[in-house]
Amino acid sequence: MRSKQLETISIIGAGTMGAQIALLCAAHNYQVWLFSRSEQTLQRATQGHAKRLATLQQMTVEEKTALLERIRLTTDLYQAANQADLLIENAPEDLSLKRELFAQFDRLCPAQTILATNSSSLRASAIEDVTRRPERVLNLHFVTPVWDGSCVELMRGSRTSDETIEQARGFARSLGLIPLLVQKESTGFIFGRIWRAVKKESLNVVEEGVATHEDVDRAWMSLTKMPIGPFGLMDSIGLDVVRDVEMEYYRLSGNEADLPPRVLLDKIEQGELGLKTGKGFYSYPQPAFQNPGWLRGEEE
Repeated sequence: MRSKQLETISIIGAGTMGAQIALLCAAHNYQVWLFSRSEQTLQRATQGHAKRLATLQQMTVEEKTALLERIRLTTDLYQAANQADLLIENAPEDLSLKRELFAQFDRLCPAQTILATNSSSLRASAIEDVTRRPERVLNLHFVTPVWDGSCVELMRGSRTSDETIEQARGFARSLGLIPLLVQKESTGFIFGRIWRAVKKESLNVVEEGVATHEDVDRAWMSLTKMPIGPFGLMDSIGLDVVRDVEMEYYRLSGNEADLPPRVLLDKIEQGELGLKTGKGFYSYPQPAFQNPGWLRGEEE
């Protein structure tokens, strides 16, 4: 069921996360604008939507068509923003870029529009002052995979109003997601801090030659019964995004232990960013960890 207070959702950034969020919103009857500066990125998002819908046997062809018609694609930021009740930004983890974008959103969006960042590391309080509506700015972080009924983390900026938080909480629930409220500002929020410990140690285990990334994932998947391991999950997020998050921790701490491990940087330097480039720690669209027998080590 759609939130009564919000009708039109603007998704800025049509990469892996933005495309997933757009499809989920449309599936719950929201009108969606999906923006990217790149026509090619929008085309990839559309292809991903069609591929995802093809797996949903419970939906009729007519229902799938109607769902896709609720997603409007645009390379015009004004067109995407000027009717939004809620805008969700999915730009790279670059503070100066996000501040520049939020200043634009503030000029283009109606006064009542909620401005949210889906950042997994940067705080809304570091962005809000470029707008004239800090009470309507917050972190709204979707935990991947978005489509599978996961969580949304809500974190206030320094002046986010209770009304904004309640609207965001209602919106998350309307998508069938679990809203998690961060009680105080925290880089990495809730899941991100726990996930970072797993991610960082997984990279260190491979960096030190203790195990292969496949066996790290096998250990995780067999013990947690999850369908994807830490390296598969990093691939789905984007290895460049993983690096950018680690660099934000380093920026805040100045501790060299917080720098991204070389095993991650090597992949990025080779252009292997994960799912979005077709290769990361695994090759896509059919990664080895999805093959029968792989988990038991029968296939590599």
